[in-house]
Amino acid sequence: MSEQSASYWNPSIPEAVRASFACQGAMSLIKASMPVVEQGRVEIHLPHWDGVGQQHGFVHGGVVGMIADSAGGYAAMTVAPEGSSVLSVEYKLNFLAPAKGTMLIARGSVIKAGRRLIITEAKVWAREGTEERLCAVMQQTIMAVSEPERA
Repeated sequence: MSEQSASYWNPSIPEAVRASFACQGAMSLIKASMPVVEQGRVEIHLPHWDGVGQQHGFVHGGVVGMIADSAGGYAAMTVAPEGSSVLSVEYKLNFLAPAKGTMLIARGSVIKAGRRLIITEAKVWAREGTEERLCAVMQQTIMAVSEPERA
């Protein structure tokens, strides 16, 4: 993270991030939750249930991409300028292993925060019992936008 964003932490940021997450119908639809919100880092948890599966019994790759994108985006929101929101500009997702287990955990973190662009990464882990297996990695570019620019 940049020195400027690393040195300042507004304690109301987790509340704003959680409120934004609660407005995402897509995350609600897939039963995702966001139990961790810290400066430059969030976690999104997704239980493995029939509604997110594909024909082989794994979590569908599109759903893996959804939670990775949101984890990176919300990590970026924790360091974005106050009063702004964030939008994904691009991301690259690599699948490393099938997304199978009882839960997926997307851990998003900020790599570098600039004034307008924020670079993040997310790693998606498949949890089975106490073991976790890395199943996808993503690198992402996020753009900070002022509230009036939102659709």
